[in-house]
Amino acid sequence: MDVYQHFRKEEQPFIDSIFDIIDQVDRQYMTKFTDFLDPREQHIFTSIVGQDERFQLISFFDQRHMERRMLALAPVYEQISYADFPICLLEASYPVKFIDVRHSDVLGAFISLGIDRKKLGDITIDHEAGIVQLYVTKDISDYVIHQLTQIKKATFAFAEVTMDAYLQSKETWKTVETTVSSMRLDVLVKTMYRLSRSESKEMIQKKLVKVNFKVIEDPSFSLAVGDLISVRRKGRSQLIEINGHTKKDKVKITYQTLFL
Repeated sequence: MDVYQHFRKEEQPFIDSIFDIIDQVDRQYMTKFTDFLDPREQHIFTSIVGQDERFQLISFFDQRHMERRMLALAPVYEQISYADFPICLLEASYPVKFIDVRHSDVLGAFISLGIDRKKLGDITIDHEAGIVQLYVTKDISDYVIHQLTQIKKATFAFAEVTMDAYLQSKETWKTVETTVSSMRLDVLVKTMYRLSRSESKEMIQKKLVKVNFKVIEDPSFSLAVGDLISVRRKGRSQLIEINGHTKKDKVKITYQTLFL
């Protein structure tokens, strides 16, 4: 069976990397850690490894709500703990009276360092206490500490903190079950954000919509389980499940939405 037929063409390189990891774990009896994966990549990885009894697939702190996660693939007999994951939690404070820091500000400052996005996990901000936290891969933690010293013209001093010091996200996601006429991006954006079809299409064409952190300009782009959709100034949503079709051939879906 051709596994590629179940996924998008542009996802093939990522699928190949999964098979490389599976092969290394199988031949060398070792544990392999991914970089931080977006929800769609997590879904693909889990789908391919499936119920293979040779392996165990572990998600970093799976009891915490995270969008971007690191996974560990290991032989089934291996003992893996969260402490084994090559992840650091970095924290910095800022004066809330003088500066308003947003997720996009922190991400932009991080990307400007020339580091690959896959090395960065979730960004959490406590706007009341004036605290920013970043999950990063351990191999870049020192570099980030020494180089990420300015965000929005304000000085930041990041330092490593224990995993127990993580900020619990105050975001509340709403789970919705509904039906849609198709899996087109403009149809899903219309449904998730309560827009008209024309408003949805216009926002997509104006580059205000991202799927898995990438701008998508094609209203007919087809969404799949695990996709994370963000609409500027509206919020974020994730497609959780496709639950078959109705008698009128509408698609039954489950999604979660976080409104701004």
